[in-house]
Amino acid sequence: MIEQERELIRFMAEGDIEEVMDVERDAFSVPWDPAVFHNELTSNQFAHYLVYEYEERVIGYCGLWVVMDEAQITNIAIHSRFRGQKRGEKLLSFAMAFAKQLGAATLSLEVRISNEVAQNLYRKLGFEPGGIRKNYYADNLEDALVMWVKLI
Repeated sequence: MIEQERELIRFMAEGDIEEVMDVERDAFSVPWDPAVFHNELTSNQFAHYLVYEYEERVIGYCGLWVVMDEAQITNIAIHSRFRGQKRGEKLLSFAMAFAKQLGAATLSLEVRISNEVAQNLYRKLGFEPGGIRKNYYADNLEDALVMWVKLI
């Protein structure tokens, strides 16, 4: 894992779910239920979740599924109090390297059409637009931009 001073990226454990939910509620208008994270950690053989700790507190997380040679980001978020400090970039870069280590050749994600900040980060790390999912987000039926990056 990555550790610098008081920062650490590590695998998520069930005991992290409460703190992850703080990030989830801060970042998303329709947060996942804690049971979804529990299921992902205990029952989904394709799921891998990482947390970003700062001063021993979870301030971000990233989930990904790796199936054969394809990986998909399920969620990625940094708490709003800690954004704009390259932590999202560090977390996503780590997730990309981890997916590649697991044998993934490509990585995809969906992002709101209106979320230009996230799209700029993804482009910076090599992601390219691949299509649109119409009415993807349940809260306001906003479209999602599908983005892809080749890992190998």
